[in-house]
Amino acid sequence: MVMKMKNKAPLLFLLIAAILSLNCGGIKHAHKEAIAFSDIDYGFETQVLDASPNIAYIDEGSGDQTILLVHGLASNAGFWRYNIEALSENYRVIAVDLPGYGKSEKGDLPYGMGFYAQVLANFITQMDLDNVVYVGHSMGGQIGITLAINHPEMISELVLAAPAGIEKFDRGEGKWLANVFTQEGIVKAPEPTIRENLSLNFFRWNPKWEWMVEERVRMAKSPEMNEFAYTVVQSIKAMIDEPTSDYLHLITHPTFIIYGNEDGLIPNRYLNPGHTADVFEQGVSKIPNATSKALRKSGHLLQIENPTGFNSALLDYLND
Repeated sequence: MVMKMKNKAPLLFLLIAAILSLNCGGIKHAHKEAIAFSDIDYGFETQVLDASPNIAYIDEGSGDQTILLVHGLASNAGFWRYNIEALSENYRVIAVDLPGYGKSEKGDLPYGMGFYAQVLANFITQMDLDNVVYVGHSMGGQIGITLAINHPEMISELVLAAPAGIEKFDRGEGKWLANVFTQEGIVKAPEPTIRENLSLNFFRWNPKWEWMVEERVRMAKSPEMNEFAYTVVQSIKAMIDEPTSDYLHLITHPTFIIYGNEDGLIPNRYLNPGHTADVFEQGVSKIPNATSKALRKSGHLLQIENPTGFNSALLDYLND
């Protein structure tokens, strides 16, 4: 989540961010040239499905099942770069860029959980995919819950990685959360703030993930950045306005929830302080056919911070 909070953000948050900035350090990327979203290196070849809207995607491997990887807020298909190779040894693996993100079509689209679920249902149909295992991270998890409920015939299994959509917010809390992020703040966030915000997604930040900072700094100089920032803001509002926490019992698919036990973003430390495991185990209790696994010493971006553990847990689940 690469975002900057307004000045009215809690003082405690700013203090934590300041402390983290002292520990993160990092290479300076501000001097580097702009990068077009279409030129971002995901580590894998991308293709584009001619649809409405057009969807960019990575397509690797083959198998009887297709693993559909869906990224979270403010990220892209490249955030699965440490997982695709291992997963594609025995499965077809497709990682998509959601509309408004990465290399997919952007613009004045009706961004929302229902919209994204419908787009993915159309994608599955147009790609003629069968036996789809949906794997969604964070916001991608909430989209997956929506897809499973609204279009259950489209997928065979549901994997939720540190998913949004299980933690519940009261109406006032949700409104506050949606209002603390602005389009201007996202576009103009300086490099230290980008690194600070990214570090919150990890148990411990490692300089080997500086590619994310560089990518975000160079993206900010692209003409597409305003559209991307608009997408992020609308996505946040949609996550609040289209909640799924009260509808988990409607999921009929076998469901696997995987999360980092040191997730610093779920639950929200100000609105719902508590333990990460409590949130996700509550999700397990509400979904009829669900199991879970916690990865030790892993934060919110567990598929990047602990790819070996993530890949093994997912493959063990699928092979069980």
